[in-house]
Amino acid sequence: MAICISHSPAETEALGESWGHTASGGLVIGLCGDLGAGKTQLVKGLARGLGITERVHSPTFTLVNLYPGGRLALAHVDLYRLATREQIIAAGLEEYFVPAGVTVIEWAERWFGKLRIGDAIVSGRHPTSSIEFPASSIEYSVSSICPPAFPLSPYPPRLRWVELETLGECARRITYEDIGA
Repeated sequence: MAICISHSPAETEALGESWGHTASGGLVIGLCGDLGAGKTQLVKGLARGLGITERVHSPTFTLVNLYPGGRLALAHVDLYRLATREQIIAAGLEEYFVPAGVTVIEWAERWFGKLRIGDAIVSGRHPTSSIEFPASSIEYSVSSICPPAFPLSPYPPRLRWVELETLGECARRITYEDIGA
């Protein structure tokens, strides 16, 4: 687990940019945080680090923005307007959860539930079993769901779970952990 305190949108973007420079294909980044917490700022920096020059904006109304022009393709998914897994599946979004490039999912807890950073079991194998997935309103640790698969889609082999918390007008606590290979 790592914690970064960002004091400005530029610092949040810089963190994302550093992730973009080192990202490899198959990475899924799940972002959780309130409105205005800096999720899209982080994605802007990530895109820049991937070499994407296109303007990056939140896909709140389109659900997905695709940016193919960088070192790796970037899919930016926003689940804010979808309340259930069934709606996510009906929208055809689960295909982005195991990408060839990089996928960032804003409001990721709508699909994965509310994971608690710090209790992750890191596993190099791709899970194949299915379990009953707890209601998303229940907080549980990653260790209670890893390595079994999520029932509607395989658990991403590489997931970076990110929580953004507003500390002040510009300050953010960004806590993240890599789960999987």
